[in-house]
Amino acid sequence: MSKKVKSAGVTLAEPVEHDGKTYEKLTLRRMKAGDSLVAEEHQSQAKAGMALFAAMAGVPVEVIMELDMDDFMDLTEKAAPLMGKSGLAMLKEAETAGQ
Repeated sequence: MSKKVKSAGVTLAEPVEHDGKTYEKLTLRRMKAGDSLVAEEHQSQAKAGMALFAAMAGVPVEVIMELDMDDFMDLTEKAAPLMGKSGLAMLKEAETAGQ
């Protein structure tokens, strides 16, 4: 039986400042069922994905929106094993829509 990854850390090459706090590292937890509801609140698939990552990292969505693109791509890669099958399907759908 394989062990599920429970969390993943992403050290930001370009720290983000928001609301008086500097974010140098984000720690993602496994996706929960309720996180999918956060994503449903957004019409844009890109914003839905960012809201989902924010929920998984326990940070305001503005932090995710301000990430350097390389940091965002790193976050996306590290989040994938934490998202389960439905989360991965949502991620792939968002990537396809962006092409």
